[in-house]
Amino acid sequence: MAENEKTTTVLLCGVGGQGTILAADLLARAARAAGLDVKLSEIHGMAQRGGAVSTVVRFGSHVQSMRADVGCADFIVSFETTEALRNLPFLKEGGTLLVNDEAVKPLPVATGKAAMPHDARGKLARAGAVLIPAGRIARESGSPKSTNVVLLGAMAAGLPFAVESWEEIVSAHVPPKTVEANLRAFRAGLDAVQG
Repeated sequence: MAENEKTTTVLLCGVGGQGTILAADLLARAARAAGLDVKLSEIHGMAQRGGAVSTVVRFGSHVQSMRADVGCADFIVSFETTEALRNLPFLKEGGTLLVNDEAVKPLPVATGKAAMPHDARGKLARAGAVLIPAGRIARESGSPKSTNVVLLGAMAAGLPFAVESWEEIVSAHVPPKTVEANLRAFRAGLDAVQG
C-alpha cells in the first residue's frame, strides 16, 4: 500500500463526561474536510456514571474497516491516565501517546473497593507518553470543559490537516458562547507539543 493510501487509526479514550465523543466527531470532520474517507466507532461504558468511553476514528484514502486491533493505533489520545494505561496495548510501535496528566477516580476507587494503578505517570512516561496538563490549559483558556479541545490541538500537531480547517470545525461545532475560549484551548494544546 502506498504511503498516501495509508489508513491512520486514532483511539480516543476517557470516562463519561470528558468530551471524548465530541473530540472524535471533530477529528472525523477534520479528516472529511481534507477529502479523506472516515470510519468512526464508539464504545460507551457507563458513561453517565464516569465509566470508560472509547472511540476509534480511522481515516485515509479508502478505509475498509472501523476496527482497531491491539497494536494498530497510530495515536492514542487519553483524557486521563488510568484509561491511557488500560488502552496502551492498542498503540502501535512508534505510535503517539498523548495523555491528559490527570487521574479520574472511578466509582469503585471512590468507594474503597479498588485502588488506582500504582505509578501511572511513571509507567506512561516509560511508554513514551506525552503528558499534557490539559485541564489546567483549558481553565487558563477560559473554558474548563475544553480539555478535549486542548488534546485535539495537541494531536493536530501530528496530523496533516490545516490549522485553519481545525479552527473552522471547532468554531462550527462547539456552543456559540464558548467558541473563542475553545479556539484558545485548541491553540494552547497545539503550542503545548510544538513549543
